[in-house]
This record gives sequence, C-alpha cells and structure tokens, in this order.
Amino acid sequence: MKIIISGPPGSGKSSVAKILSSKLSIKYVSAGLIFRDLAKRMNIDIVKLNKLAEDDFEIDKKIDLEMFKLIKSQDNVIIESHIGGWLFHNLSDLSIYLRAPLDVRAKRIASRDHISEDEAIIQIIKRERSHRERFLRYYGIDILDLSVFDLVINTSYLLPEDVADIILGVISRKNLHSALSH
Repeated sequence: MKIIISGPPGSGKSSVAKILSSKLSIKYVSAGLIFRDLAKRMNIDIVKLNKLAEDDFEIDKKIDLEMFKLIKSQDNVIIESHIGGWLFHNLSDLSIYLRAPLDVRAKRIASRDHISEDEAIIQIIKRERSHRERFLRYYGIDILDLSVFDLVINTSYLLPEDVADIILGVISRKNLHSALSH
C-alpha cells in the first residue's frame, strides 16, 4: 500500500504519518526531514533554504526525484511531503491532505520548534508563499487545488491519533489492507 500525506506546515503530516507507519508496519519517508537535513548540512535555517530553492530548481528537483524513486521502488510506503499529493497521486493507493487554520498550525510549530507563535506565523507565511510560487513556477501546480486528493481532513480539533484512526477507517472501507504486500 502506498499512502501520500500532504499539507501545509504544522498541519500534522509528520505526526500522523509516524502513527500510521507504526500501526500498519510500513516504512515512512519524510520529504520535510530530507529538506531540514539539507538546511542543517548547509548551516542555514529552513526559511533561508526555501528562499534559495526559489532561484535554484535543482534543490526541489533533487528531493522530489528521491521521493519518486522511493514510491516507485517500495510496495508499502508512507510518503509525507508538501507537494507529494500533487506529484505522485497517480502512484498512490491513497492520497491525503491535512489542513488546519494558521493560528492552530502556528501554536503547533511554536511548541515543536521552541519559538514564539508570532515567529511561527512569520515562518509559516514565508514558507507557504515560497512553496506556492515555486510549485506553480516549476510544476504548474496550484497548491490551493485539492481535487487530486482522496481525503481532506481538518486537523484543528483532532489529536494525531484521531486523524490516523480516520485514515485507517478509510483504508478499511476501501479494502486497501489487501494492498499491503508483505
């Protein structure tokens, strides 16, 4: 089974993907972690790397190609990626978009990254603007168009475990458990 989870920063993508990975016993891969690792190796923050990626398509292309190879080569995988749902929906059994209002996401990011909510809001706005411009320019993808997703969930008032349970219910109803290759 191949599952793609997309959504804006702070929507719960990573938390939900990790829970699903554990409950389904399948591999989890995060484009966001690969991007953060790259920023760390370059000794810059993620906002600055996003800015660099606006002028250098090779940065996004490298990460997206790695994700493409993974989803093609794995029978069972959960891919967590901002743009994965648009790029790879035809290769997945289930594509999911998680969403939440800016203030909710800012609280989550502030808590995770130990920054103020105001700083989190600034970072989110900068990252989202960068993502939208880059993905439109490089791929012709409008990240406001959610029509490619099988499932869209507002995570505002849900715990990650609750979101995972909703997704597991959809998997069960779609009979995707039989898609698991062991």
